[in-house]
Amino acid sequence: MRFAKPWFRYAAGLAAAFALLAPAVHAGELPKLTFCTNWFAEAEHGGFYQALAQGLYRKAGLDVTIKMGGPQVNGLQLLVGGSCDFYMGYPMQDMLAVSHGLPVVTVATSFQKDPQVIIAHQGVRSLAQLKGKPILVSQSANSTWWPWLEQKYGFTQSQERPYTFSVAPFLHDPDVSQQGFVGSEPLMIEKGGGHPVVFLLADHGWSMYAETIDTTREMVSKHPQWVAAFVKASLEGWKSYLADPGPGNRLIAKADPKQTPEQMAFSMRMLKKYGFLTGGDAATGGIGTMTDARWKKMFDFMVAHQMLPASFDYHKAYDLQFIRDLHVLPAKP
Repeated sequence: MRFAKPWFRYAAGLAAAFALLAPAVHAGELPKLTFCTNWFAEAEHGGFYQALAQGLYRKAGLDVTIKMGGPQVNGLQLLVGGSCDFYMGYPMQDMLAVSHGLPVVTVATSFQKDPQVIIAHQGVRSLAQLKGKPILVSQSANSTWWPWLEQKYGFTQSQERPYTFSVAPFLHDPDVSQQGFVGSEPLMIEKGGGHPVVFLLADHGWSMYAETIDTTREMVSKHPQWVAAFVKASLEGWKSYLADPGPGNRLIAKADPKQTPEQMAFSMRMLKKYGFLTGGDAATGGIGTMTDARWKKMFDFMVAHQMLPASFDYHKAYDLQFIRDLHVLPAKP
């Protein structure tokens, strides 16, 4: 997913300094809660902005503010430090954080699939063909999906070239491929005159959830009703956004004017095409669904790549109680 600079360097210090201050609530007032996203506002965050635009959080008894992330924003640090009450996380990040003693917990997911892609030029028919070829990747790839590519396709770190979040190098070099997100970079490349070949890693075996809803153990312990209300309203926001994204998109464009109607429409098509919100277990369990089996699979991957010890209790990284009985299914066409 979209990561800031390596967050885990802060883990030990954050664990020692952790002191979450629960929002002060006076009689007759709604609890004020802040949700921090992992990037600038975009359609991939649409359900949360939709819930805000449609008043779903207020109907659930919450006064929610959405705070955008970005390339230099460490959202997990903000969550643990008390600047955010909820954070848009990523399972690998969360399990590592918990293994370092940080009291964070995932309570739902938005995406059943990670929207991470590798983008190649015309003529490339498989990921296996990219073995030994230069690929533009960010530093965070080495602690997430790149080791999986090494294991499955024989990729090596010698192939890596720095990715600067610009598609210009790709457009100017027919021999280079690059990372991206399925709802963003492919459109940028097309607008630049390119004809991208897109490989969604999730469709080739990469098993991570994405855009998870994370909070702290203290929030779950002291205010489980707030957690339940936030999760339910957010998932209802996604259901509404899939049906009519207009209200959420207006808030997204206001938060980040770079998000054009064309970009948001393209992202929405990708969300639906690949079933990010409604595929997999969500097809029957509803938007936001997580399962023990899926978390076990993600944990096993991390153990196999020596990212976590086999003795780590990965169950501490997530809590299914808030999504188990919701069954927020998308509206029928």
